[in-house]
Amino acid sequence: MLLAASSSYEKDYVELEIDFEQNAQKNGGKYYNEAQRLEKKKAGLEKAITDLEKRYNGVQKSLPTKTQKLIIKREQKWHEKFHWFYTSEKFLVIGGRDAHQNELINSKYFNQGDLFLHADIHGGSVTILIEGERASKQSREEAAQFAACYSKAWETMLNSVNVYALKRSQISKSTEKGSLGTGSFLMKGEREWYMSSKLELVMLVEDGALNIMPTQTFYRTKNANRSALIKQGETKKSDAAKALAKMLGFEDIDLIMRMLPTGTFSISIP
Repeated sequence: MLLAASSSYEKDYVELEIDFEQNAQKNGGKYYNEAQRLEKKKAGLEKAITDLEKRYNGVQKSLPTKTQKLIIKREQKWHEKFHWFYTSEKFLVIGGRDAHQNELINSKYFNQGDLFLHADIHGGSVTILIEGERASKQSREEAAQFAACYSKAWETMLNSVNVYALKRSQISKSTEKGSLGTGSFLMKGEREWYMSSKLELVMLVEDGALNIMPTQTFYRTKNANRSALIKQGETKKSDAAKALAKMLGFEDIDLIMRMLPTGTFSISIP
């Protein structure tokens, strides 16, 4: 026979079923076992709640806040270790950042069919127009302006500089007296000239990536992305980089610094 018993105390309420066909020990054992089962279930639920809270807090910490920077990592292409851009006709142009990169470009990346461009001034980037022999005058002019911007002419505040172009067969490191030093090249034959190349660049953000190009390329492609016109001026490089970062909404100031020529700058809207 089963008998239901209840007990109330303040807000607690407990209902028990007592089997009078069983003795008190068995009835007590039954409820003791049930209490143990519920206690284990409670402990499991508490652990599950704790684990969920830890996972939630971990996700919250991983989400960017208003003050955190979103950094998109991507694999760097081989030409991005140099100064580079694509002409309006999609020819790749690369230029050395220093004398050692000039040497590397000449020995490894300057091939038959390419054009070698250099500003007519001591000190400047070796600039290569890849497959330049089949490029139009338009792309050659753009590459020439790029070579002008990354020459000593920018630092010495020249408004423009002449640039010449040569083929692979016209450039050598060897003379009758031996090999030339780092950054020096033997040039022979007729040169193709691009006169009074202006020292002007445009920096822009396109699909989250930062690019820089001569103004001729920018205006020919009519690119409508966030952009900034860069000319010679009185602003030092570090301050110009900060201004460009703010203007373009691009936070990697070190990358901006590496892309800029040596010298001082003025920044405006193109």
